[in-house]
Amino acid sequence: MNMSPRVRMVVQTLAVGVVGVTVVDGARRLLRGGSVRGGAVAATSWALRGRRSLESGAENARLTMSDVISEARHRIGEQSPPPGAGTDRHEHEH
Repeated sequence: MNMSPRVRMVVQTLAVGVVGVTVVDGARRLLRGGSVRGGAVAATSWALRGRRSLESGAENARLTMSDVISEARHRIGEQSPPPGAGTDRHEHEH
C-alpha cells in the first residue's frame, strides 16, 4: 500500500491517539478497582523489609570492621578508644 507522507502522518497520529485513550481508560479502571493501591502497599512493604535487612547487614559489617581495626591496633600496641568515644576531629566551630 503506497500512502503519501501526509496520509501516513494522519494515520500514525490517529493510532497514537487511540492507544492513548485506551491506556488512560485502562488506568482509570485500575484506579477505581483499588488493585493499584493494594499493589503499591505490597510493594512498599517489601521495600521496607528489604531496607531493614540492608541496614542490619550494614550494621553487622560496621561492627565487624570495628573489631578488625581494634584487633589491629592491639597488635601494634595501640589502645583502642572506647566505643562511642568521639573521634571527630573538627578544627573549626559551627
